[in-house]
Amino acid sequence: MASEMTSGAYIKHHLTNMTYGKLPAGAEMCDGTTNEAAHWTLAHCSSEAAQMGFWAFHLDSLGWSLGLGILFLWFFRSAAKKASAGIPTGVQNFAEWVMEFIDSSVRGSFNGRNPLVAPLAMTIFIWVFLMNFMDLIAVDFLPQLAAQIGGAAGADPHHVYFKVVPSTDPNITFGLALSVFALMLFYSVKVKGIGGFIGELTLHPFSSSNPVVQAIFIPINFLLEFVTLISKPISLALRLFGNMYAGEMIFILIAIMYGAGWLLGSFAGVLQLGWAIFHILIITLQAFIFMTLTIVYMDMAHAESH
Repeated sequence: MASEMTSGAYIKHHLTNMTYGKLPAGAEMCDGTTNEAAHWTLAHCSSEAAQMGFWAFHLDSLGWSLGLGILFLWFFRSAAKKASAGIPTGVQNFAEWVMEFIDSSVRGSFNGRNPLVAPLAMTIFIWVFLMNFMDLIAVDFLPQLAAQIGGAAGADPHHVYFKVVPSTDPNITFGLALSVFALMLFYSVKVKGIGGFIGELTLHPFSSSNPVVQAIFIPINFLLEFVTLISKPISLALRLFGNMYAGEMIFILIAIMYGAGWLLGSFAGVLQLGWAIFHILIITLQAFIFMTLTIVYMDMAHAESH
């Protein structure tokens, strides 16, 4: 695919999602014409996708996220059903090792009592790892397969966009982060009460025994604590997105080198192997960081004296 496009078009193609949304009336189409009536459709170029606005759906990111989530549930359900007290199978050994790893991580970072935290941590770690792992699949393999299927259905293969790494889509990473944030707010209010939660936002870090001075400190404290609070989901989402997006971009740039002759192509093969080996550490580390921060945030939500 890299040899059929310019480098800029190739990069843009691989970084564009398969977008389904409502194209508004008056929107400029890919062929330069104007859309007469608003309708729901697949975007045929990045400009159409941009004009669909916030409520457009990234079908590739949603599809792979859902599929990998189902794979995760199926694997551990199968391992649990086949578990026995006798000699464990390799699958059972792996599942138990993962569960022990998650359990030790939760025990080391979470001091409260909540049966939801360990399953939440396990779901986040495995799900994010699987989404990140898609970055190790050759960048052209699945997009070319999607283009061939789309071409067989009558679509222009160059207009079939298919991103296969959900964690390179900020919509997915923000969805995960905001879900964790919602749980953190829920348990903060549940454990500390409305008064305790508001007190955390308004009575720290500056306090005074003088009521007048304390009243002056309240808006300052709220500003500082609110920024700290909001920064949690934003940093959680952007950290995962930024690292995985950068990794995917490097794979795309290496793939471009394959179309620049046998010498650069051979060098690209060495680079791709080296980056893939190093990237295994990155995808695992990013899943672990996302899980660990989730546990820490849940611990903060349960800490009454925080």
